[in-house]
Amino acid sequence: MTNANLQVLLRRRPKGAPVPEDFEIVETAVPEPREGEVLIRHQYLSLDPYMRGRMAEAKSYAKPVELGAVMEGRAAGEVVASKAPGFAPGDIVAGGYGWQRYSCVKAAGLIKVDPKEAPLSANLGVLGMPGLTAWVGLEDIGMPKSGETVVVSAASGAVGQVVGQIAKIKGCKVIGIAGGPKKCQYVTEELGFDACIDHRGDLDAQLDAACPEGIDVYWENVGGPVQAAVFPRFRDFGRMVMCGVISQYNSVEGADSFGGAPGPNLGAVVRKRLRIEGFIVSDKGWPRYGQFRKEMLGWMADGRMTWREDVAEGLRNAPQAFIGLLEGKNFGKLVVKVD
Repeated sequence: MTNANLQVLLRRRPKGAPVPEDFEIVETAVPEPREGEVLIRHQYLSLDPYMRGRMAEAKSYAKPVELGAVMEGRAAGEVVASKAPGFAPGDIVAGGYGWQRYSCVKAAGLIKVDPKEAPLSANLGVLGMPGLTAWVGLEDIGMPKSGETVVVSAASGAVGQVVGQIAKIKGCKVIGIAGGPKKCQYVTEELGFDACIDHRGDLDAQLDAACPEGIDVYWENVGGPVQAAVFPRFRDFGRMVMCGVISQYNSVEGADSFGGAPGPNLGAVVRKRLRIEGFIVSDKGWPRYGQFRKEMLGWMADGRMTWREDVAEGLRNAPQAFIGLLEGKNFGKLVVKVD
């Protein structure tokens, strides 16, 4: 065990898009676990769009990261010391905290994982919070029925790739929306979506061609012009699962603005009897994690669930990787290999 804990701190709050100067990289002493805690050496760190909201002071569903504090994030790694029953050095776990090499966390927040079931990093993606988000949101709000048309924005990303594959398992026609031909090719050829639309092209024409009878379920990860193009194409009793609006996270007007795009006419919600619902996976997802993991591992074992990761090397490169994530530069679930 090294005697230094490398950490990435929030140095200042971004104005618009984050820049490297908003972060500070420091070395501190390795912490000591207290009673009921476990010391973890992180091997992988998850980078996710929601972290941009934690950098701001705006009111949200969770407290912002304090200036000078370690950046928010989930990690997976190896137990190196334990003062909690049920955990011992050498155990492999998910649930470490923060952009840092080591963290002390309470045992109640940890999940012991078997590295033989899947690569460790998968516990931060397809088997972690993004996968659980897809599973819960689609099950509880999307409620896809066989034969329905499901459209997924950011389809090649951590959540979108899982949403679309579950919808295919449910017997739906699934249309992805992604940025660029390589991502679109991956979505159709490897993830098995029926089609994928490049949002850099003519959205209206592409949606009309891919969804001639309209859309039953829309999984929203993006917002902005993509949402504006999808909304008029809802069929009666359509459902919009509001997971995120990454196109707006760097807006100086705040995440609740529409990023300069014209908003949809919400009168259609009444006329078409639409359901639009936002959710946070922590509300009711984690108590169902066991059921989710069992189903997901089964789909992975029989080849119905695949995933792609984008791995940044080294914790010092986490800020630049995160900035790229908000610009759509990642391809798949973004993780950092800590050392």
